[in-house]
Amino acid sequence: YFRELPEIDYQSFLSDTLSTKAYIRVKNLFRRNKLRDDLQNSFTLFNKYEIAEGARPDTVAEEFYGDSELDWVVLMTAGIVNVRNEWPLSNRDLYNLAEKKYGIAGLNNPHHYETTEVKDSIGRLILPAGKIVDSGFTIPNPDNVAVTINPVVSITNYNYEVRKNQEKSSIYLLRPSYLQQFLNDMRQIMIYGRSSEYINDSLIRTENTKVIGT
Repeated sequence: YFRELPEIDYQSFLSDTLSTKAYIRVKNLFRRNKLRDDLQNSFTLFNKYEIAEGARPDTVAEEFYGDSELDWVVLMTAGIVNVRNEWPLSNRDLYNLAEKKYGIAGLNNPHHYETTEVKDSIGRLILPAGKIVDSGFTIPNPDNVAVTINPVVSITNYNYEVRKNQEKSSIYLLRPSYLQQFLNDMRQIMIYGRSSEYINDSLIRTENTKVIGT
């Protein structure tokens, strides 16, 4: 990804600089790109992908695009900004995280309670599963309203973390047939326009305040 970024000559403020005209050449991290909104909303351009246990962005890029260095394309098209928080953990890392967060004794403690599905005797849905409720939540029995039932299940702290991690495993990746066009568009966006700072298409130079101030 960083190879795709243009460069900028930035005024040097290092203490050992020998000249007031000295510059430091760095990658322009402020020149960021993102997937176009019109493309992001077009599901015909994407394939749903399930991240396997222990897979990394580079291994997914190798499998899907045949090039591990396109890991940044995987992250960008999946809408992932913070890999640490948004990429699924391996089972071992997930367990270690949960143990650190809740303690061994707290892993099986209730995190919250959810409804279970309830239907009446002819199959009509009365209560969907997955609604967060209190442990004492009750409803009338659909086949005998004089009786109440408690259609509630406990979701443990560990199961809650597993669920969250599993949700991160389903991502959408740009189809390989559109990859080259995406790369071409990105490289075009990275080209600098003409300005007072322009050196060439991939390099600009900031003003030197040391020179201006003298």
